Amino acid sequence: MNDLGATEGPYEASLGDYFALLKPRVMSLVVFTGLVGLLVAPVPVHPFIGFVAILCIAVGAGASGALNMWWDADIDARMKRTAGRPIPSGRVEPGEALGIGITLSGFSVVFLALATNLLAAFLLAFTIFFYLVIYSMWLKRSTPQNIVIGGAAGAFPPMIGWAVATGGIGIESILMFALIFMWTPPHFWALALFVKSDYGNAGVPMLTETHGRDATRKHVIIYTLLLVPVAIGLGLTSIGGPFYLAVAVFFNAWFLKGAISIYRRDDAACDADKHRVEIKVFKVSLYYLFAHFGALLVEAALRLYGIGGW
Repeated sequence: MNDLGATEGPYEASLGDYFALLKPRVMSLVVFTGLVGLLVAPVPVHPFIGFVAILCIAVGAGASGALNMWWDADIDARMKRTAGRPIPSGRVEPGEALGIGITLSGFSVVFLALATNLLAAFLLAFTIFFYLVIYSMWLKRSTPQNIVIGGAAGAFPPMIGWAVATGGIGIESILMFALIFMWTPPHFWALALFVKSDYGNAGVPMLTETHGRDATRKHVIIYTLLLVPVAIGLGLTSIGGPFYLAVAVFFNAWFLKGAISIYRRDDAACDADKHRVEIKVFKVSLYYLFAHFGALLVEAALRLYGIGGW
């Protein structure tokens, strides 16, 4: 056994193991929202500069993933869901992950600064710092509100994309940030309500572990109610329009209906139908974010032909 509790064996890390360190599924969402932030901005960006910017955002997101896996290796080794990750399984050494994370962080921030502007590079650097230090090192192990505040790390990419194009921060980019920030808690807690978690055994104070399912259901409805005006409000800005607003109204009504259904349930009802409602709401939450940012892209395309916006 190694010091992480994984069984040692004749493993040699593959390219896939190193790629897994970068959390590619999380990276895909980061790239998409960052790209939308760049494309909906009022200032056009040269395609090559835009490509470099999105590449830097993707690499920065991957660096955050590698640094998070390095720091959380002890937790990952104690949870069934994460025990097979490259570090706790023994396929990648912790020092390798740390080196990869630091190298990619430096590369992404420096190249973004050189290719675009200092504000965009600062926001990317702060995102990496926030995810590693504020969320992973501090909040995740100290408070059941970890996913709430820590969700900010995943909300910065559209602000970075906007800053790449404009060199500044506008109400539009702030609301795109707020949309992801407010979406993260109900999205995660809907999943936590029906997935048996071993966070408690790993010493991670997730809300379902510290306060129970009833309190988690109340938090789902509270954050969903806070999310709705943010999503609708974004549609009234310069990057919104009738199409986006129609999408937002539909998906927020759908999501809110599901959150209310979760709030009205108890453990007996959940056990009886095998958490069918919670599973449905979680699936809606997956479509929710892509639908909103996709609608912003449609509005941007319509404006090119003079038929979008307000």
